[in-house]
Amino acid sequence: MELRGKNVLIVGFERTGEAVARFLVDRGSRVRVSDKKPAEALGPKLRDFEARGVVFETGGHAAESFLGADLIVPSPGVPPIPEIRAACERGVPVLSEIELAYLFLRGRIVGITGSNGKSTTTTLVHRILKDAGCRARLVGNIGYPLISFVDKSQDDDVYVTELSSFQLEYTERFTPAVAALLNLSENHLDWHGSFESYVAAKKKLLTRMGPEGRAVLNRDDARVWGLARETSARVYGFSRKRRLARGADIEDGRVVVRDGKPEKIVPASSLRLPGAHNLENVLAAALIGHLCGAPAASMARTIRDFRGLEHRLEDVLRAGGVRFVNDSKATTVDATLKALASFDRPIVLILGGRGKGGDFAPLRPEVKRRVRAAVLVGEAADKIEKALGGVVPVCRAANYREVVRTAFGLARRGDVVLLAPAATSWDMFKNFEERGRTFKREVRLLAASLRRKGAGR
Repeated sequence: MELRGKNVLIVGFERTGEAVARFLVDRGSRVRVSDKKPAEALGPKLRDFEARGVVFETGGHAAESFLGADLIVPSPGVPPIPEIRAACERGVPVLSEIELAYLFLRGRIVGITGSNGKSTTTTLVHRILKDAGCRARLVGNIGYPLISFVDKSQDDDVYVTELSSFQLEYTERFTPAVAALLNLSENHLDWHGSFESYVAAKKKLLTRMGPEGRAVLNRDDARVWGLARETSARVYGFSRKRRLARGADIEDGRVVVRDGKPEKIVPASSLRLPGAHNLENVLAAALIGHLCGAPAASMARTIRDFRGLEHRLEDVLRAGGVRFVNDSKATTVDATLKALASFDRPIVLILGGRGKGGDFAPLRPEVKRRVRAAVLVGEAADKIEKALGGVVPVCRAANYREVVRTAFGLARRGDVVLLAPAATSWDMFKNFEERGRTFKREVRLLAASLRRKGAGR
């Protein structure tokens, strides 16, 4: 693709937008940035980019900037706003950052997507490959933008890439060497408009692959496994529930990878990650590692040492006989259900935030079975309370200090207070990380208060 002299519009100017701007300026493009935030919210970085010729329009979007562009690159998460739709109708190309990077990048891409578990699996795969001596990079939603590696890329690089449906939506040729689809459940319906459109974006990861590609699919997820027929890649499954001829499963309590001769990797009992869903993540990661050439012994060491990520079923502390767990990344109903299934003790569940357009009613059976009480917070609180329909006692809180204190008051000795909100954080926080850290800070303040009072249960 020739970029010199082209009018390129970047929509949104967070980390990915900045990386795209640098890439385009270095290639002689005429770059304009459109961001709905005011200029002061973008900070002093604007001056450096303006000095390099980048033009900024802030505080809203001008339709003529979109219609006059030769190429539009939306940042991840920018919804299909009317200006983008109008430009598409006029034939203006709209490409995601990963698509643009793919056209210039050297090396292999491992693409990992799914409704839940992407970050954990992507991080574990990256560590597996690094520990095995590969030139592996952690990129995409969880790492640096893929495009920031183009100029330094080499043929033996492996880019372990966490991919969202937003990024995949605007791809045309992006094709990884290894693609993994972990699971599918209702997510981002507010962005895509329907579950069908969401799935259509996700499966773009698979449909352009040729027979030289390798597709890793969840054999226990009927929707995911049904996509096996839509790719020309060689398909491998992973399963907690059945033995597979080609893929990863559990045999005699051990994680086993099969592609010809079986390779026993690690006892499932040695995993440090709680929950059946994390066993699935490990199966997928071990399979991807095998396909990328990581030796079994090296993978076993890495998997045994892996403790998971912050904000994913993260143990915070115990206070007053109550265990506090931070799963702020559980922004979907399915993720919350998986978090609930990870504990065998009664739970006080913290729910709420900004909904994604999905239905909270599927929470009812597991909440009734596992939850002592629920604390609701944020924009979706009314909708969640209505969906739960009185299956457990419900309390409301206005902020996270109230959330933590209320949840502790509802809990009994031996219970778990679990933040697994089934909603995004954007009504109260910048992101799920800020929400999780606020929760942890308030838990520590509570624990300190209890120590000062000599409280116990």
